[in-house]
Order: sequence, then structure tokens, then C-alpha cells
Amino acid sequence: MPTMDLEAEYNNRARVPEHPEILAKLDRDAAAYRAACPQAELGQSYGPSERQVIDIFPAKLGGAKAPLALFIHGGYWRTNHWSSYSHVAAHLNARGIDVAIVGYDLCPQVTIAAIIDQLRAACLFLWRKRKQRMMVYGHSAGGHLTACMVATDWKKLAADAPADLVPTGYAISGLFDLTPLVHVSMNQELRLDEAQARQVSPLFWKIPPGRVLDAVVGGTESGQFRWQSRVVADGWRKGKAETRYEEIAGANHFTVIGPLSDPNSAMVTRLVELAKQTAAMNL
Repeated sequence: MPTMDLEAEYNNRARVPEHPEILAKLDRDAAAYRAACPQAELGQSYGPSERQVIDIFPAKLGGAKAPLALFIHGGYWRTNHWSSYSHVAAHLNARGIDVAIVGYDLCPQVTIAAIIDQLRAACLFLWRKRKQRMMVYGHSAGGHLTACMVATDWKKLAADAPADLVPTGYAISGLFDLTPLVHVSMNQELRLDEAQARQVSPLFWKIPPGRVLDAVVGGTESGQFRWQSRVVADGWRKGKAETRYEEIAGANHFTVIGPLSDPNSAMVTRLVELAKQTAAMNL
């Protein structure tokens, strides 16, 4: 039986040679949305480093306090900038959802465990600022961090926060078992051994009952990426979480977030549903 080529399975940029054009369009769309949102609260610091920053894009609809969503960018914990994703807030804003987009430090300057801690600090920053539970969504490494936030027992971190501060999550092309990454070249920057990889893999964590996670992946992504989403949906469901698995037909690792730019997409509709479901828990 042939050995799986993990390097090829996890090298998304090699699998999608047109990725530079896709990423350049993200930057343009994000800049355009920031320019269209003078009311956005940009550059809010939640920690000591320059990348520990949150941008908040408020809902377009007025009225009562809007539900809150937090978006986490990807880049294998090593690349990308939160400002390249401002536009993913657009259609949630239009449907009454406030969206925060968060930055974090990158490997190898910090570890993945430290990044998880930074995201938890960001969620607690938002809680203390707004006193709202939040729905979290993210792409790729951001999908991993989304699951980590959903799986956190927040009372163990902060007495002033609800245990279910992040009760719902939507992980797009996420990674939930990081042990395969020990065997690929990017581990020169991730610096994981087998034990550390398991410790930062939410697939192996004890999930508080009742948490909600959607695991969504592109239909043309590698077998390993599709497996990552299937295995977390199946594994967490056994732990009494409410999970969904979905493949986006024809989408690769970079185009899979394309539906966030379509106001009528099933992805946007589901995110709004989850954000409102989460907001109802604040009442």
C-alpha cells in the first residue's frame, strides 16, 4: 500500500497555482470595504504585540444591540494579515450582525499554543467590552482556532465570563488533528512534536455538551483536508456537540470562502442563523 504524500496533501498553494490572484483580490475587496465603513472601530489592541488587534465592523441595521461574530484568518499560523479579510463582514453587517476581525502573532515567533491563548484573550476582551456571547468563524488555521474557542470552558479562564462564551462556531477548511503536520516541511516553523501536536488539536479535547460546530470544506480540496472536517464533525458529535459537515462543490482551499461575498449564499445565511442563535443566549 503506497504511503500518503502528506507534503502534497497539505501544500494548498501548490495545489492551487492561481492562489496569488485570489489573495490579491482579497486585499482589494477588504480595502474597499474598510473605505466604505467610516464607522468601523479599527486597530483596537487586546494584547501587547502589534498583531494583537481587533477591527470591529458594526451592523448596518439600527435598533437593539446587534449579535456579535468574530472572524479568524488563516495562513497556517505563519502568514496573512487580518486586514485582508475586512470584507467578510459585509453581508453579515447588512443582515444585522456586528463582526470583529482579529489578528494574532505568527509562528515561528510564537507557538500555536500561544496563538490559542491570544485568541482566548481576544474573546475575553470582547466580552468585557460588550458583555455578549459570540459566534466565531474562521478559515484554514482560523478554522482550527474557531474549534479551539468553541471547545474552551471559559469559566476556567475568567470568573467574569460565561462558561459558554463561544457556544457556536463555523470552521471553513479547518485543521483539527495537527499530528500529520509534524511530518511536513512547514513544521520547521510550527515546531511541533507529536505530543505538542496532540495538545493543540481540538479533535482530542473534551467538548462541553451542547456546543455547535459546522465543519465546511471545499469539494476539490485534498483528501486530508476533507478528512479533517469529517473527523471533527463525527468525533465531536459523539461528545454530545451539535455538528454539521458540508462540502462546497467545486471549491478549492482559497475559493471556499467565496460564498462570504455572496449575500444570498447558504454560508452567509447559516452564519447569520448561528450569530442570532448565540445572541438569544444573552437574553
